[in-house]
Amino acid sequence: MQSQFHKQLVSDFSFLKKKKLLLAISGGIDSMVLLHMFHQLNFDIYVAHCNFSLRDAESDTDEDFVKNTCKALKIPVFIQKFDTNGFAFEQKMSIQLAARKLRYDWFSELLTDKQLNFVLTAHHLDDEIETFLINLTRGTGLEGLTGIPAQNNHVIRPLLKFSREEILQFAKENNIKWREDSSNASKKYLRNKLRHDVVPVLKELNPNFIHSFQNTLNNLKQAQSLVENASQMIYKKIVTEQIDQKKIDILKLTQLKNYEAYLFQWLKPYGFSAWEDIYALVKAQTGKQIFSKKHVILKDRNFLIISKKNNQENQTYYKIEQEALYVNFPLKIAFSSPDKISSLSNSVIFVDQEKIVYPLILRKWEKGDDFCPSGMKGKKKISKYFKDEKFSLIDKQNQWLLCSNDKIVWIINHRADERFIANNATKKLLKLEIL
Repeated sequence: MQSQFHKQLVSDFSFLKKKKLLLAISGGIDSMVLLHMFHQLNFDIYVAHCNFSLRDAESDTDEDFVKNTCKALKIPVFIQKFDTNGFAFEQKMSIQLAARKLRYDWFSELLTDKQLNFVLTAHHLDDEIETFLINLTRGTGLEGLTGIPAQNNHVIRPLLKFSREEILQFAKENNIKWREDSSNASKKYLRNKLRHDVVPVLKELNPNFIHSFQNTLNNLKQAQSLVENASQMIYKKIVTEQIDQKKIDILKLTQLKNYEAYLFQWLKPYGFSAWEDIYALVKAQTGKQIFSKKHVILKDRNFLIISKKNNQENQTYYKIEQEALYVNFPLKIAFSSPDKISSLSNSVIFVDQEKIVYPLILRKWEKGDDFCPSGMKGKKKISKYFKDEKFSLIDKQNQWLLCSNDKIVWIINHRADERFIANNATKKLLKLEIL
């Protein structure tokens, strides 16, 4: 394995030879083999060990083991102890995601502070199989089936072509010591369950499963490359790039077969995930928007416009004073005082101005909100109204309410509240219109 590993470094990672490398070493068999192979090849290496404080004394023993090994090999080592449980609770994320974020954020800091070039991790071929199966069970596109990238910016994974069995054999042949993580035996995690219950069955059914999987992975990567090339060619014909936004021509887009696949390729880098809502946006009314964490897609006539969110769009609460004739953000609303009630629609309502308390509040809906739907008696939960009207998750998140003194006047563009709507006896009308 050592000679194969060296050949791979020469062919795929020759740029590492004169670089300062930070090896992520947990103390497990995979990372210890990675450490010893780079040490034997005389690379300029440094070690980073994360103590996630998740296994009490066992975590501290792993830390001591890595420290002592590095001392014996005369390799500089950096240790960081994390309160992973506390961080996961604060950030409202799983332990696994919390540990991943803590780990890679710290690695990035070390690269900068210590003037190192790359982080090397010990992910191997069996990790790729497990990741493939995890993505398959959760539902994924082609990219989710192409495995773990050998290089992702400053992170390098040089063991991806080697199986767990090869790594174990190398460790035994070279008397390499390692630590066993007791949590790896637990099947409460999906990855471990696949590792212990599913992958062994696949290997039993096909003794050459590892080789077959590598071939499949290579084929999928080639297919993904073709998809990306085709996507880029079509992108240049349909998408116009401007300084602060990108415009997708809907008329040209919908002439393509499976145009949803192109939208997926173009929009996934922006963090969007509500794909059914995005595909429906093509035929939605002008003005409809869908948000990701940092970007927004707006349907504007014959275009889908992608832009960054600004700070205002993160705001969910606005005051409207009595003298206001127009509101321009986040919605364009016109206020007027007509002599009579004219035609009504979802975008126009007439209310009794004497029942309104200023300032009016424009806000997003909140759990527990209720209103009295126009034309009906009694109250109804907003959440029940959304369900009855088949609002999507995105629709719910984007819906604005106009409120007076904690009472909902209007589910904007949908339904007014019976308590506020005007009638023939109303003396002072207020017309609200979405422009």
